[in-house]
Amino acid sequence: MKKLKRFLALALAATMTFSLAACGGKDSDSTEKGSTTSTSSVKIGFITLHDENSTYDKNFIDAANAACEALGAEAVFKTNVSEGEDCYEAAADLADSGCDIVFADSFGHEDYMIQAAQEYPEVQFCHATGTQAHTANLDNFHNAFATIFEGRYLAGVVAGMKLNEMIEAGTITAEQAKIGYVGAYTYAEVISGYTSFFLGARSVCPSATMEVSFTGSWYDETAEKTAAQSLIDNKCVLISQHADSMGAPTACEKAGVPNVSYNGSTESACPNTYLVSSKINWQPYFEYIINSVANGTAIDDDWTGTLETGSVELTDLGSAVAEGTAEKLEEVKSQLEDGSLHVFDTTTFTVKGETLTTYMADVDTDADYTPDTEAIVDGYFAESSSRSAPYFNVEIDGITLANTAY
Repeated sequence: MKKLKRFLALALAATMTFSLAACGGKDSDSTEKGSTTSTSSVKIGFITLHDENSTYDKNFIDAANAACEALGAEAVFKTNVSEGEDCYEAAADLADSGCDIVFADSFGHEDYMIQAAQEYPEVQFCHATGTQAHTANLDNFHNAFATIFEGRYLAGVVAGMKLNEMIEAGTITAEQAKIGYVGAYTYAEVISGYTSFFLGARSVCPSATMEVSFTGSWYDETAEKTAAQSLIDNKCVLISQHADSMGAPTACEKAGVPNVSYNGSTESACPNTYLVSSKINWQPYFEYIINSVANGTAIDDDWTGTLETGSVELTDLGSAVAEGTAEKLEEVKSQLEDGSLHVFDTTTFTVKGETLTTYMADVDTDADYTPDTEAIVDGYFAESSSRSAPYFNVEIDGITLANTAY
């Protein structure tokens, strides 16, 4: 029955005078390309790995609702969709239900979104954190991300200011300025994130070091809490994370250890230890793809949001931050925006005691993860300039890994 339904949907699409396939394809030769309609007629389906209990997925859901409310578009949600065949079925169901756009939020969704895009050429399929859109040769499949490494760098500055305050107060010595970091997997996205955070911290607290513990899951509150507690027990005096539950923040609140969270403020639950959170604001992207479909214009294969587009944000500072933090943040943010500061400036870190002068990154991802693109440009690692998803996977000096199984 489902196959028949999909056949009928495709047949109907073939008779439509306005083809939505024209909206996404840079190579589309449809005579209707450039046609416009109201954003209120656009229907967009959202696929999330978890639900609102995950800070990561809640961030997408909140942005989706805000974008659709602002433009009058219709939103349909499918939550708790695994990184497997369930994703293809969810995407196909959304396409069958009349969605003009289908968006999925997790890295492991990508292959199944591509499968659906191949079956439904009249529907636009968009995916966060993916790597294949620029090589997939599909007019209706697109990746998106943002320069969140800049947000994490800024959050690291907040952490470094706090470490300096602790050193000046005599709570710790400069040599004891050890950060703990709870990460999900040893993907480039996570490596880029914790490295940019560390470099931000060390830019104001040069003695800072960091230890990273991986959980092997994006959302496992018990594992994240256990990892945070293990790092605290191992003399880490400040904790941050790239994982999606309240596990690490609650462990920090209980232990009285300053915490930098991700994807939203945790101050209400952790008033004594919360410092700041960085996040990608997905509303600008969602408005962009809705407007693109409504206006009959192409969606970028790889779209990268920035500080300037409002896609990279910090939450309000918590009450536990060090004095002078807000002013320092404004200074550093201005430098990032005007290009006078680069997060991965190769003069600010070493690898096995040496400065990087060349590095081949895996941008055109294949099964063997073969390096293919020179990433060092004008003295810095040019993260997210060759595709939207992160590809910084360098292990720099000053950061130790508690485990590497994931």
